[in-house]
Amino acid sequence: MRIAVDFDGTCTKHDYPRVGEDTPFAESVIKRLVKEGHRIILYTMRSGKELEDAEQWFIDKGIPLYGVNVEPNQHTWTASPKCDFDLTIDDKALGTPLIFPIKERAYVNWLEVEKILEKQGVLSKK
Repeated sequence: MRIAVDFDGTCTKHDYPRVGEDTPFAESVIKRLVKEGHRIILYTMRSGKELEDAEQWFIDKGIPLYGVNVEPNQHTWTASPKCDFDLTIDDKALGTPLIFPIKERAYVNWLEVEKILEKQGVLSKK
């Protein structure tokens, strides 16, 4: 499955243009997705140096990216600029479980995302 993953508020807490503190369990759940054969597409509004910083986050964590803001093979069947994916994990996606800390912007609750992914059969049950 091709999974588009947002960056700010999803992999890290909001601190744009800097790379924020890691959101709890983002790294472990994304690594688990990769280990189970899913392909990760970084899907973010970042560009230029800020995008390079986000890509570096994945490199530093040892998480391979299948694509960045595009499904690498979609050019063979469409000229659409919209990224093709099977599932997205994004702090702004309807239904994504969030953590609402005091005096901070909400960010993805990866433990709850992991439970949903297991329930939906995207991840095997632990």
